[in-house]
Amino acid sequence: MTFNPLEQRGIPLDRQLRNWRELNVEPIDPDRCDPYTRCRIITMNGIEVEAILFSHQLARHCPDPEIKRQLARTRYIEAQQQKVVNWLLPGVSSVLETTIAYEQVAVDLTAWVARMEPDPYLKQAYQFGVLEDFDHLYRYANLYEMIEHRKAESIVDNLTEVMPGRPTRYHHRDPVDNVRDPYDKDTTNPLSKLHALTIMSAEQQTMNFYMNTGPTYMEPIARQLYQEIGLIEEEHVTHYESLVDPGETWWEQLVNHEYNECYLYHSFMEQESDPRVKAIWELHLNMELEHLHTACDLMRRHDGRDPASVLAPELPNVLTFEPNKQYLRELLDTQMDLTTLGAGYVREAHERFEAMQAGIHGGEAPPSDRVMHEHDEMFGREYRVQTEGEHPDPAQREK
Repeated sequence: MTFNPLEQRGIPLDRQLRNWRELNVEPIDPDRCDPYTRCRIITMNGIEVEAILFSHQLARHCPDPEIKRQLARTRYIEAQQQKVVNWLLPGVSSVLETTIAYEQVAVDLTAWVARMEPDPYLKQAYQFGVLEDFDHLYRYANLYEMIEHRKAESIVDNLTEVMPGRPTRYHHRDPVDNVRDPYDKDTTNPLSKLHALTIMSAEQQTMNFYMNTGPTYMEPIARQLYQEIGLIEEEHVTHYESLVDPGETWWEQLVNHEYNECYLYHSFMEQESDPRVKAIWELHLNMELEHLHTACDLMRRHDGRDPASVLAPELPNVLTFEPNKQYLRELLDTQMDLTTLGAGYVREAHERFEAMQAGIHGGEAPPSDRVMHEHDEMFGREYRVQTEGEHPDPAQREK
């Protein structure tokens, strides 16, 4: 069934305010929930955070007080939505357990987007990035067994494999080589705009999460690993945000943000297995429909254009959390040795890459290597979840 959010009306904005009792949602049970329910929660938290931050930036660049007031009205409701979504995460889960769930999001969300992306250049950007998130999941899973003596399969539930991706030590690149070419807003598929905004938002939330939670650990190796991967997440945000056409006006970006929220809430409502969480996705979708109409009105008044000229005429097929094991194995088999050069990709180390590697590592093993060494000393082996057989790359198979 097609769904065009431009033709749907939701809950009027003046009826969207919720009281404390309504905001005080019961968190999910981490031992009984579908792991992809937790992934959807983490994703939508990142989407809502991006919507709030974007609205703040627009307000800071807008001289019209009436527009500022309109943005503030919608933004406050977005802030309530973010609190409800993020507060679905359980307090009984450790930061590291939530971190592993964040990386499961990064792996399966980015892999799905790469599979569905119609533009070859954008597809390659997602394929490149997902192999790095895949390795982050592996490093954090080994840290988890070291300091909490538990196994990551209790979190990822065999939906996502845990084994080496592109080694984290090689993710540190000269900053100029993290900037990609943007899509062309006038010719690109509308789905590509949604993909870019979704992955950028998810990676931004991961970056924010690591930069704030990393120093809360006492264990030196944990603090160091969060610091290293937190820096790489900054690279990833640069990588993905540069895919968005900077020629999009503020109003065009605003309607893209609201449309994307409708798309994702609709997608997650369609596939959610937890009835209580599904009801939240449905409620928020009905709120976002009105946020979209408000944004469209602003675009018509201040951009002089019909939002239908830049948005998809109907929502694409639902974005789906599902296992991507074979797709990831194909990438592991063919793209492990890639790095970036300018806006493109190469297989050989180049001068800028080698200079960055020398500068950041300083002749020492990085935390991502040391966590594996310490894990091996403690357990005499690595921690992996390889449900589909040996690693596709012979060099990455267990010794």
